[in-house]
Amino acid sequence: MKTGTKRGSSAGKNMGMMVLFLVTGAVVGGILGELAASSSLLSGIAPYLIKPFPVFDVPPVAINLYVIKLVIGFALYPNLMSIIGIIAAVILFRRF
Repeated sequence: MKTGTKRGSSAGKNMGMMVLFLVTGAVVGGILGELAASSSLLSGIAPYLIKPFPVFDVPPVAINLYVIKLVIGFALYPNLMSIIGIIAAVILFRRF
């Protein structure tokens, strides 16, 4: 008799797939935003679609280990089309 749901590696796979969907949605949305900016049909609203919004910015930190020099930093500047792509990715992930 089985009760409950299967946990463990299944939950990790779902989380990994969700992150993959989110990153893909953000990248595809950003690319579509750049294509829309070059389109003459959307020239009126294109500046609003590709304007970046600073969300997270960690300046680069250099770590010198004398053999290897590591520079680590992170910045997140999504535009409106990237956010729309992320929303579409969440909807697609939940549907399939």
